[in-house]
Order: sequence, then structure tokens, then C-alpha cells
Amino acid sequence: QKQLVESGGGLVQPGGSLRLSCAASGFTWDDYIIGWFRQAPGKERAGVLSFSFSDNNTYFADSVKGRFTISRDNAKNTVYLQMNSLKPDDTAVYLCAARFSPTSLATMILKEPSIYHYWGQGTQVTVSS
Repeated sequence: QKQLVESGGGLVQPGGSLRLSCAASGFTWDDYIIGWFRQAPGKERAGVLSFSFSDNNTYFADSVKGRFTISRDNAKNTVYLQMNSLKPDDTAVYLCAARFSPTSLATMILKEPSIYHYWGQGTQVTVSS
């Protein structure tokens, strides 16, 4: 059974950093796409950063470019979202998602929630002083 579990959320002051984790079970990240999404109260789920491990294709939301990065720990089968210079507007529930995709997809498709097959439960990130 394929599952994703996020962790690492919390309360951080503006300008601070957090690292979210997305641990996978039942599959390895090779030939998968990971999508990080966030959803604030009253807003639609929005793509933040997506990465294809098959072709390194990457989508960044404009609002996080230069602040958020992605990394992977193969031994732990975990992908991380490093979030720096956090702003109050970054406050949301953050979710990771996965899609098996051995072939390339257009970059702008990576931000669409509907293409992902597996979802984690989400972790709350609150940026406030």
C-alpha cells in the first residue's frame, strides 16, 4: 500500500525557516513526481513546488521562488521541503502528493492537484509573530 506521511510543520516567526518531510512507503521516489501543495482557510489548494525524479522537471510557484527548495534522502525514502524567509502569507496546511510518471510532463501540469494519485494527511505551518 502506497502512503505518504508529512511532518515538520509548526509555528515560526516571519523570516524564519522550517523543513517539512514527506516520507513514502510502498514505493520509492524513482520515476515519481512529488508535489507540495498548500491550502489556507477559505482558499483553494495551490501548488507550491513540484519535482519529477525521472527528468528533474521542476515547478515553482512564483511566491516561493528563491525561498523554497526540495531535497531527498534515499535511505529514508523521504523528500524534504526547505522553507526559508517565511512570511505570514505562507501560513497554510501543507500537503505532499505523488504521481508515478516515468515519462515527462509539461511543467505547468505539475502544479495541478488532479494529476496526483497519492496524498499525505497534511501538516500545519503558521507564520506569525
